[in-house]
Amino acid sequence: MHLNAARIRLATVAALLAALAAGCVTQEERRDATLAVNQAFQTEYERILAQKGVRTYPVRRTEAFVALHAALSRLGMRVESQEPEVGYLNVYAPAPTPLNAQEWQQVAAADLPKIRALARPHVGMAADLINFEPQGLLVVINATTLEVAGGTEVSVTMRMREVAPPPSGMPRREYPPPTGVVRGLDKIWAQFEQELRAAGRLR
Repeated sequence: MHLNAARIRLATVAALLAALAAGCVTQEERRDATLAVNQAFQTEYERILAQKGVRTYPVRRTEAFVALHAALSRLGMRVESQEPEVGYLNVYAPAPTPLNAQEWQQVAAADLPKIRALARPHVGMAADLINFEPQGLLVVINATTLEVAGGTEVSVTMRMREVAPPPSGMPRREYPPPTGVVRGLDKIWAQFEQELRAAGRLR
């Protein structure tokens, strides 16, 4: 019984995918759905960055930069460009890094209903086919360390860059899912502070 039910579900999904491929959802509808999701997620993204994307630490800028570099490397990020003299660091990694598979599933459980609800007015039932597809995406993080009164201000941003089209053919979002941004930032700050403590720069 369970096997038959699974086959029916697979057949239904296959039929819906075929319908999409046949043009039941137009390019304009896909574009409008993506725009709606991006606009909503941009608002959330900016709110989260304002609350969690900047912190100040009582350490020198060079110390903060070294700890930040080490933290992002330990989380699996690769350096794309860096300017230590001005405290700038740009890193990337295949999505969902810096999150692991389990954390990514939790993000999907939290944010997929939001995406589908935003897309549904534009693409109808096809919204139920939308999934988080990390394949072909890079997570790109820009971080800066800036000298301020009493220490160093550290700021972190997180965006997504497409390097290959998604398996479903649905348009990509420009902004990461809100829960993913929160989880990612929390993980980065925790590792950064661990690096500072290991270097004896933070209690």
